[in-house]
Order: sequence, then structure tokens, then C-alpha cells
Amino acid sequence: MSAPADIATEPTAPSARAALSAWVPALALAAVALVVLRAARTPWWDIAGYAGYLAYAVLLPGTLVFRALRRSPHTLLEDLTYGAVTGLLLEIGAWAASSATGLRSWLWAWPLLVAAVFAAVPRLRRHWRVRGYTRVPAAVAWAVAAIGAGFLAYLWVVFLRPTPVLPTGEDQGLYIDLPFQLSLAGEAKHHFPTHVPQVAGEPLHYHVFTFAHQATASLVSGVDLTSIVFRLDVPALCLAAIAALVVTGWRVSGRPWVGVGAAALTFTVGEFGFSDPVTFPFGTIATFIVWSSQSMTYSWVLLIAVVGVLADLVARGPGHGVPALGRGGWVLYALLAVGCVGAKASSLPVALGGLAVLGAWQLLTRRRVSRGVLLAFGIGVAAQLFGNAVLFAFETHGMTVRALWGPDRFYPEGGGAAAVAGIALGFVAIIGLRLAGLPVLLRLRGRRLGDAEVLLTGGLAAGIGAYLVFAHPGDGNQYFIRAGWMFGVVASAWGWALLAERARVTGPGHDARQWRGWLVFGGCLYGLGLLWAQFAFAGPNPARGAFAPLVPALSWLAVLATVALVAGLWWRAVRRPQLRGRGGLVLLTAVLLAGLPGLVMEARTGWTHPNGGGYVFVAMPASRVQAARWLRAHSDPDDVVATNSHCLYRTASGACDSRSFWISAYAERRVLVEGWLFAPRATAQGAFTTGVYTPFWDAGLLALNDGAFAAPSADTLARLRTEHGVRWLLADRTSADGPESGDLASLAPKVFDNGRVAIYRLG
Repeated sequence: MSAPADIATEPTAPSARAALSAWVPALALAAVALVVLRAARTPWWDIAGYAGYLAYAVLLPGTLVFRALRRSPHTLLEDLTYGAVTGLLLEIGAWAASSATGLRSWLWAWPLLVAAVFAAVPRLRRHWRVRGYTRVPAAVAWAVAAIGAGFLAYLWVVFLRPTPVLPTGEDQGLYIDLPFQLSLAGEAKHHFPTHVPQVAGEPLHYHVFTFAHQATASLVSGVDLTSIVFRLDVPALCLAAIAALVVTGWRVSGRPWVGVGAAALTFTVGEFGFSDPVTFPFGTIATFIVWSSQSMTYSWVLLIAVVGVLADLVARGPGHGVPALGRGGWVLYALLAVGCVGAKASSLPVALGGLAVLGAWQLLTRRRVSRGVLLAFGIGVAAQLFGNAVLFAFETHGMTVRALWGPDRFYPEGGGAAAVAGIALGFVAIIGLRLAGLPVLLRLRGRRLGDAEVLLTGGLAAGIGAYLVFAHPGDGNQYFIRAGWMFGVVASAWGWALLAERARVTGPGHDARQWRGWLVFGGCLYGLGLLWAQFAFAGPNPARGAFAPLVPALSWLAVLATVALVAGLWWRAVRRPQLRGRGGLVLLTAVLLAGLPGLVMEARTGWTHPNGGGYVFVAMPASRVQAARWLRAHSDPDDVVATNSHCLYRTASGACDSRSFWISAYAERRVLVEGWLFAPRATAQGAFTTGVYTPFWDAGLLALNDGAFAAPSADTLARLRTEHGVRWLLADRTSADGPESGDLASLAPKVFDNGRVAIYRLG
């Protein structure tokens, strides 16, 4: 974040050698990605197939359409990044249309239709080759490559390395949400509209666009879905989110380094925790979540583009330096709004909150709300209503309004004002230090505060406000903060950039270049010092009680505040001319970088304890997966499977932890009743509030299903086949309910048996 703000603001015509060198950072990042994927034992064919899918079915049609929508070119990086976002939106429409018409086998051809239109229509042919791009500064390109390479290394340690694509031993396992997400991708690959794959016939009113994207990737590329979900898609989406932040930060502020700063604050600097990430009381922004909740990562790519497009359409300031999108931007925004709703239900409400804050600001300061804000708000509301009615069927999924002043983890009973203040300070310390540039931005702008700054501030405020106002039994309200983050982090990086300009470290002179070098060197040294402190002193949290998770962060915050005070007094006492006016920049840099050890510390924990050592890690033995894959190979996608495997375990009283998803995940088939805890109906009916022991809502169906294994009869099997379409019985002999009855083999032919799992065919 230290290059001049006005670098490369004019289109250039570089030489062939310069044009070739501009691709070196991207090629270097691609080489790192290839090394990381190969180190994770990803087959060459899968890498090539997925890369071909991205180029052919995402970048090609998306970039062409984005070029047709935007008025003037800015950078090739923007065309490719926002083009990829557009491609992701278009492929959802192609998936839905081909699935609804029964033409899913022709899904691979939809990019050819787009290409044919752009080749046939004379006015569209010019978008195949564009001239007049603004050059991306080499330092910016290399910074983006470094951020991406660092995060890929983190992903390799905590996700790619320990997560088997297909287990090869009986002692392997997965984070519990991963097989569930794989099952949703399998459902989207074979069925439309989607149902809950663990409860055949139960409608899935959910944000399914992520899994439709993964299903499309598998259908078009031919790469197995397990490789898409467990190897290829998460790194690609993270790199897309990094590029989108860079492009959006540049478009919002007119400064290329703002986007780089926003990407670094999200994907390089972690939480200021000084303890195991599992103990963080407010969740995390990127660490752990980007691979464990893949719908969030996918939704980020779309939401970040929403920030840039909205700022351009309704909050564009004078003297910007980046070409406006033009009227086509409204079409792009409408597509993005619908995409955000279907990608993550918490995304678009935060954007609407930012627009509402901007509208209120305009009303207070100008006595009217601009037509652009009203139009954008209306489009967003229409998209949200579409999502609530069509995608979610007005289901709440357990989301409720929080009783703000009752007993609660944010407002504990008997805690009083001191407890509330301590929790607020803990939130700022753990999550909010990377947003310290936002108040600086507002202070420096002063009376010149523009609509873009208000929109960004409003989006962050809406995310935090929704997090506090709403409650969810699975802490799903955390995702409001992660949506608001994308507004706030751009503002924070912008504040740093403005302060750097004011401190005269962004100019071309020798003094400015020297200061930039010292900032980079000092930042690295500072980060290494913090990392050493964590390795040396941060251990198990000795504190006890309701506020124990806050103690490490608040203690270290006090230490760093003391160090900052002493350094500030020394700074003022030295009185050297070259230090004058730059102390604030040094302090802000130190605050923003305080969480630098976060990713390294989580990677250190994840090296020996997958998933941080504290999240639910379920066994996924190879024998189970082998049986499910056999079923996938020998059955029809419309076949229904019945099983006796519902529970991870049963308690002494017989209560069932019904988080079993492995059959529907690896077989890509609907199961009559597998695990039901994550079904929207179970969540809405209070799942998680009684632990994980919520009973199945249809006791009669469950009894019929289990009777086929415990006490089979010809009548029971006939009812399963004729009334519920069951074609296969999968018996897990290690299930919590015991093995199947020996009488089953006399009623249905056994077609598979590996000792642990047996499969029987009905009919």
C-alpha cells in the first residue's frame, strides 16, 4: 500500500517485451498453485480439466458479456476478474435452464452459444480484442501474486494436505460439514429442483448456487466432484476473491494500492487472537471458514463485485480516474443481486443496509435521496424477495431476532455495563483491528466525505448490526459480519492510503521511496516479532469463566498499547524532520498488521490437528466410501437408497446425533433417511437447541426404514419400493443401531459386501 496513487492512470501501449513481462506475476502465481495442488496429490488430468473449464465456461463467456456491459475498458485485470464473476452468474442460469428442460447433458455447450453470438453480431465482435487498457503497476501485480501464493500455502497446510479426496485407509476423517457440502453438490449435479439429499423428497430451500457451480464444473470438465470440492474449487475461489478485492478497491477509490491493501488485510493478516482460533468467541473472517463454508467463499466473489459496482453506480465521486461502468452496470448489478441471494442469504441484506445508510445520509445532508440509490435499493429488494419466495420458500432456517438485553453471550446476565464494554473491546481487538483505517478515512475526509465512504461504512455497520440483532442456533449470524467485512476492509485500506499520501510517502522522490522501503522492512520485522511472541508465550488459555476467550487478546492488546505509548513518546522527543507528520502512519500500519501471525498460528495448529483440533472431525473410512462409490457406479441418479446409518453415535438414553452424510455425499444419490440435523425443517424446528439430538420429524417413516434392516419382511420391502421409490438397501454393520438382520439376504439379493458395508438390491 505504498505506491503512488497516480501511477498508471493513463492508457499505455507497452512494447511486446513489456506486455510479456506483465504476465510474469500471474504465471508465477499459477506455478505456485500447480505446485500446491500437486503436493496435495491432485491428478494432472483433474488440474487440466478444471483449468480448461474455468477458461472455457467461466472466463470466456463472462469476459465477453462483461465487456459488452461496461462502457470503457480500465485494466485487463478488471475485465478478467469481473468477467469471471459474470461467468459464474451466467453458468447458474445455464445450469437451471438445462436442468429444468432435461438438457443437462448439453450444459457443456452454453459457452459456445455466447461465443457464437459475439462472433455473429457485428457490434459485439469488437469485444474479442480490446485496446486501450490502463497498465497495472508491476509492484501491484507482484503484491497480488504474493498474497495469493501465501494464502495457497496456508490452504495446503490446513485443508488440502489433511483432507483426502477419496480415503485410502480406515483411520481417515473429514471436518463434518465437508461431506454435507459434497452431498449438496451431488444433488445439484443430478436433480432440479434440489431436495435434501439425506431425506428423499424433502425440498431444499437453501442458497444452492455454490453447489450448482460445483456441479456445473464437474459436468463440463468431467472432473470427479470429490476433486472439485476437496481440491480445486476452494483455491480458485480464494484467488478470485483476492483479485476481486484488488479490482474493487481500485474502482472505488481510484487508487490501485487500496485494493491490494484490502486483499492483504483479508487474506494475509489474521485475527488478533494470541490463542487457538477454535477459542475465538466471534468466529473468524477468512481462516478456517473459507474452506469449511464454501458457500461463503463463493458468495464473497459475487459480493465484492457488488461493492465495486454499487460504488460506481450510486456513489461515484469527481476526479475518479477510473472509467465509469455506464448503464450496463445496472444490468450487472441486477444479476449480482440475484446471484448474492442464491449464494449466501446473509450477503444482499448487508448491501441493502449500506444503501439504506447512504440514503439516510443523503436525506440529512442534501434533503433528498438520489435516484440511483433508490433504484439500486429497489433492485436489491426485488432480488431479495425473489430469493425469499422462490429459493427459500420464506423459511427462516432457525434465524430469530435476538433479545438484546436478556441473558445472552453478548449481554450476559448480571454482567452489567462493564461486561458489555469488555465484550465490545474484545470484538474490536480480535476482529476489528484490521478495520482501523476506516475511522482514519472518515477523519481525513471530514467535510469532503463522499457517498462512497458512507456506502462502505454503512455496509460494515449493517453487517455488525445484523450480527447483533439476529441469532441463529448454529451461529449462522456470524456470516453477516463476513459480508459487511468486504465493505469495511476496502474503507480501511483506503484510509491507510490517504494517510500515506498525507505523510508524503507515495511520491516519486528519494525520501518517499526510502520511507516505503522502511515501512516494508519494519512491517516484516514487526510481524516476525509478533510471531516470535506467539510461539514463545501464547499457549493454552489459563482463564476460566464466560469471558475467558477474551483474556488473551485483551492482555496482548494492553501490552502492545503500552509499547505504542512508549514508542510515541520517543517519537515526539526525537524531533527529527524526516519523522515529522509520519508517526500516525507508522502507528496505523502497526495496528493493521497486529494480526499477522494469525494464519501462521492456525497453520501450525492445523499441521498436527486437522481443523484446528477443536471442530467436529468425523471418521470417513475407506470401506464406507468404497461402498458408496460402488453404488454411484451401479445405480441410476434417480434411484433412492435406504440405510441404517443415521447417527454418528447414540447416547446412553438412545438419543441420536444425526449428522451422518457420507452415503449421499459419495454415492451422489438421494437417501430415504440418512442424517437429518442439517435439513432446513430440522433447523427451523429447533435443531441444535437441544444439542445435536433433534428427533426425526416423521417417526413412522423412520420406523419403516429401520424395520427393513432390524426386522425385514417382504411387506416392508415392498412398501419401501412402491411407496418411496427405494431401489437399494445399504447396511452399515458398524452403525450405532447395529448390523442388519440375517434374514435380509433371503428377501433381497446382496450385490456388494466388503465386510463393513453390504448393499442389497430391491426388485
